[in-house]
Amino acid sequence: EEPGEDNNSTECSQLGIMDLKFTSSRKYISISVPSKSQAMSPHIKSVDDIVVLGMNLSKFNKPTQFFICVSGVFMFYLIYGYLQELIFSVEGFKPFGWYLTLVQFGFYSVFGLIELQLTQDKRRRIPGKTYMIIAFLTVGTMGLSNTSLGYLNYPTQVIFKCCKLIPVMIGGVFIQGKRYNIADVSAALCMSLGLIWFTLADSTVAPNFNLTGVVLISLALCADAVIGNVQEKAMKLHNGSNSEMVLYSYSIGFVYILFGLTCTSGLSPAVTFCSKHPVQTYGYAFLFSLTGYFGISFVLALIKIFGALLAVTVTTGRKAMTIVLSFLFFAKPFTLQYVWSGLLVVLGIFLNVYSKNMDKIKLPSLHGLWKKSVEERKARTLSQTV
Repeated sequence: EEPGEDNNSTECSQLGIMDLKFTSSRKYISISVPSKSQAMSPHIKSVDDIVVLGMNLSKFNKPTQFFICVSGVFMFYLIYGYLQELIFSVEGFKPFGWYLTLVQFGFYSVFGLIELQLTQDKRRRIPGKTYMIIAFLTVGTMGLSNTSLGYLNYPTQVIFKCCKLIPVMIGGVFIQGKRYNIADVSAALCMSLGLIWFTLADSTVAPNFNLTGVVLISLALCADAVIGNVQEKAMKLHNGSNSEMVLYSYSIGFVYILFGLTCTSGLSPAVTFCSKHPVQTYGYAFLFSLTGYFGISFVLALIKIFGALLAVTVTTGRKAMTIVLSFLFFAKPFTLQYVWSGLLVVLGIFLNVYSKNMDKIKLPSLHGLWKKSVEERKARTLSQTV
């Protein structure tokens, strides 16, 4: 009986070990059931998938992703800026900046809904309360910016918008608890100062200073400084898609603006004016919104992949390109001030790239350069002596 008991105990111990292994292996298999507030989807979406206008950027490496996003931002926003100035050149349209923002938000909502229907995963990942905050900030930054063009010329508006790098960094510190190194701070200062200096010369061609416009664009700048960090935090925390962000933030913002225009009796005069000039208003607004939607999709991809600071750096560089193209296509007086300010912008871009790749790019220190020069002098003196 003792050998039998030993065999039984051995078999039991082996079964226990096998059961323990099976139990320990089961902890790696989990099934997550979405809550009732989330819609079930028959498809499985990768957490790392970043889709922009139907193109999956996750298949490319980081440099290629950066090149695609920057190309999209520059191409679409250059057309966006031209159309924005063209709309406000229509005589009598300047008081209707908020109505243009309402039409723009309506087009954005439709575009976002179409894009979301074409994707496999249609779930809303980011909470509704977060979208209400993002929508309010979006209304502030775009509505106030559009309205300020009724009081300021385009170059003067660009002067203020070029200062966005610094408040974005401040917002990153307070909202996300980020810490930036000296290279990031230097890049922000160089690009902001360079672009301000660059556009100051352009604004002297047709100066149109108005205190109301300054207040409006300053408030838009404050909202713009916060929104990038809020979007970055929400998209990374909940893994929200670009189309989802655009659809919900702009559709809620559309309701905000519609309610505000209705309460202030600003809707009826705008509709009457635009009905008399449908092509110059609604036609241009459609192209304006379409290019802006494509541009914001690439900006959101930049925010999600590389962060808010780099995204704002790219959009700020796009403003410099807008001014450069303005000098190429339109006759303007030229001074050396443009050269020095352009070099400052280039230095800011280099410092930002260097900050993101400090482990790959190693610049020689001043001590190292001095030591190398001293060694070369000694070697030269020794060769001459011999």
